Amino acid sequence: MSTVLTQVSSPPKTSSRRCPVGPRLVFDGTGSGLKVKHEQDSSRAVRQRYTVTHPAAKHDRRKFEKMCVSRCLRCVGVFLVALAIVCVLANILLLFPEMKVRFLLEGHVTREATWATGLWSSGVLVLLGARAFVRSSQTRGCCAFRGQMLRQALYSCLCLLAAGMCCLVSATGLVQGPLCLYNTTSGPAWGVPLKPTADQDAGYLYNRTLWSGVCLEPGGVVLWNVVLFSVLGGASGLQMVLCGANVLNALLGLVLGRGASNNKVVPVSV
Repeated sequence: MSTVLTQVSSPPKTSSRRCPVGPRLVFDGTGSGLKVKHEQDSSRAVRQRYTVTHPAAKHDRRKFEKMCVSRCLRCVGVFLVALAIVCVLANILLLFPEMKVRFLLEGHVTREATWATGLWSSGVLVLLGARAFVRSSQTRGCCAFRGQMLRQALYSCLCLLAAGMCCLVSATGLVQGPLCLYNTTSGPAWGVPLKPTADQDAGYLYNRTLWSGVCLEPGGVVLWNVVLFSVLGGASGLQMVLCGANVLNALLGLVLGRGASNNKVVPVSV
């Protein structure tokens, strides 16, 4: 029968804390030699486990955060800038029928075009809001970012009202028809011959024969107004949709913050 001799080093008696057991030497009688086994004291109460962030994980976290609220703000800001430029150009062209200045100087321009809502409403105000959206997407820090989200919700509401005003004015100008020189019973006169009345609706939009047979000056003003007011109303309508969605996005950023993937090296007690 084989004999096994075991020598175990005991912990120091001067210490009240239990230290890890030393190397355990095991001899067997089969002649296989010496086996050394290190044992750890299983009674140790607290162990620390660390979650180490790999460089690839950091890259994934940054990529994930860019796809969250910050990236949405930047995309909305870029689209709003493009739409604001379209609104400004459309409103400027509405002020110059036939690309001539004399109609504007003489006051023979459609009333809704002279209100210039495409310039100051869907133009300047929305551009300022879009600039704030892009800048807020680069904000660092939790509290600073949430403060920016609160301001972005207010900016979005302001831009929503501005774009809504421009869209309403554009629809009104489209329905009313252009200011032009047309024939009356007493001779040519300036007025709005295509505007809806009690016995006439805005059917000129669907009757293209009236586009060139009613107005004498400026030439092609009906088509000019229909196209530009349609572009202006469509662009401002898209601005309303984006600003409305950005209100929800800003509120989401206010509640959740920048992102949800913040890996750190933190000791955890188990």
